[in-house]
Amino acid sequence: MTACYLYTFHDIVNTMATSTISARLDEEELALLDSLGELSGFDRSTVLKSILRKGMKDWRREIAMQKYRDGEVSLSRAAEIAGVSQWDLLNRMEIDGTELRYGREEFEEDLQSMS
Repeated sequence: MTACYLYTFHDIVNTMATSTISARLDEEELALLDSLGELSGFDRSTVLKSILRKGMKDWRREIAMQKYRDGEVSLSRAAEIAGVSQWDLLNRMEIDGTELRYGREEFEEDLQSMS
């Protein structure tokens, strides 16, 4: 039995309408994509879709964390940008070593977002 370490089964079996996009990969990237397909037992399209979804989720979180670190957004807005709960973002901040910035303005914004 082949082990599969793709993002989630839900991400792989998606019944939503899709669009086709095109991307240029160099030989090394294409070889890596195909080897991941062989290892996982999935076709190239499925592997690429899973990698893209995971990457977008990670990048979204990174953008949110950077905006929070730069003081551009509050904790609640950063969580919203990242698409996660504030608790999940706080946990990620601890892992990343990001300092919590929480003053009166953030508190009032969070109170409003809860109502």
